[in-house]
Amino acid sequence: MIRRFGASPEFGRQYRRRPGAYAVLLREGRILLTYQDGSEPEFQLPGGGIDPGEAPIFALHREVMEETGWTISSPRRVGTYRRFCFMPEYGFYAEKLCSVWIARPIMQMSAPTEPGHEAHWFPAGQATAMLADPGAREMLTIALRYGGRSRRS
Repeated sequence: MIRRFGASPEFGRQYRRRPGAYAVLLREGRILLTYQDGSEPEFQLPGGGIDPGEAPIFALHREVMEETGWTISSPRRVGTYRRFCFMPEYGFYAEKLCSVWIARPIMQMSAPTEPGHEAHWFPAGQATAMLADPGAREMLTIALRYGGRSRRS
């Protein structure tokens, strides 16, 4: 069973399944988060939707680059969670299936290329409190607890 965070799905509402890949990027005791300045501005784990036919690892690399400008290596899966939410940028309700990976940030190649995104480093102890999504907070806590070792969920 995949753990759910946040609001329960509303009875009778249609939700589109939206798989996504997200990264915990740890370097020298700091975590790289992305700030999304949208209709609901917030700090997030870098990542996003997996396009149809796209492998999760490719989506992870692509999304991290788009949202932070960083390349990554050695991704290892931390876990998966789900949440039901409205996605204002797409105009639909989604059942988000969020796979979270811990990876090494290698090099910043550019500024974020996705509009409305900024990359920010935070001390590991502060990063968890910055995240708006409770599922992302839990996955970051697990990643830090296990020190980057893979965990199944």
